Amino acid sequence: MKPLLIVNPRSGGGSTGRVFDSMRGTIERALGPFDVAMTERQGHGIELAREGALAGHPLVIAVGGDGTLHEVANGLMFARETSEMARDTRLAMIAQGTGGDFRKSLGLEHRLDKYLEAIASGRERTIDVGRFQGGGKAHHYFVNILSVGMGGLVDRYVAQGGSAFGGKAAYFGASARALINARLGNVVAKVTRDGKTEERRIRSFMIAVCNGRYFGGGMQVAPTAELDDGLFEVVALGATSKLGFVLNTNRIYSGAHMRQSDTVHLRGEKIVFELANQDAREMFLLDVDGEAMGQLPITIEMLPKALTLRA
Repeated sequence: MKPLLIVNPRSGGGSTGRVFDSMRGTIERALGPFDVAMTERQGHGIELAREGALAGHPLVIAVGGDGTLHEVANGLMFARETSEMARDTRLAMIAQGTGGDFRKSLGLEHRLDKYLEAIASGRERTIDVGRFQGGGKAHHYFVNILSVGMGGLVDRYVAQGGSAFGGKAAYFGASARALINARLGNVVAKVTRDGKTEERRIRSFMIAVCNGRYFGGGMQVAPTAELDDGLFEVVALGATSKLGFVLNTNRIYSGAHMRQSDTVHLRGEKIVFELANQDAREMFLLDVDGEAMGQLPITIEMLPKALTLRA
């Protein structure tokens, strides 16, 4: 059976839909014949990927942004819950969206020929996947980063304002708006590693649970995170004033925030977050692979080497 390309025509401010037809020939020369399914609404990529895996497609390729990859990965994981055959389906990506953060953790250059070269090479690697309950989800998956706090507000405002400017420009405008409305979270965090649980009270505008290294259009929030080490990196900016948070946020692009004495850095396989100050609930939101999801509480578990990636 042919590879299945799941294309989000709205990613990259609609540029993916405009240029995909011109990409078809190049893709076919590199990969051979393929099937295409276009997403029509939010969450549609999950359905298409699940159906593709259950139908026996050996390779499902997400063509779009990090949100598209998030949906496709979820579809593959949901398919595996009901079908052993679906475990043979591989995941790949042709990044076309706003942020492009996951491909940075893979070390992929943002060029069509480089994506196709990686897919056609046959090189495969297994990656860890996070599974969580909360934020309005009975259970859901993520491959890059889940954060709580201001990141969810940024996602909400990016979605409301569109992403026509792409990359850092879209995130900068949304971040400025979110900063005005953000509330400091007082979070009870339980982090389990090797069977031992540590409880911490974290006061921050943002806490990130990281499988990958980058989010927010190039912010290197977890410079030491690995996609296949079986551990989450938990990173929280310790600044409790908005000015301090802005100064620390600027340091995230280089990873320099990790040298700040008030930055919280933990590692574990299971994370539980509960929000102690309920007055912040409406503004202290979940950001999952760049998509807004809901509110705390949340329980997050590591699934080691759960997906095979062609990259």
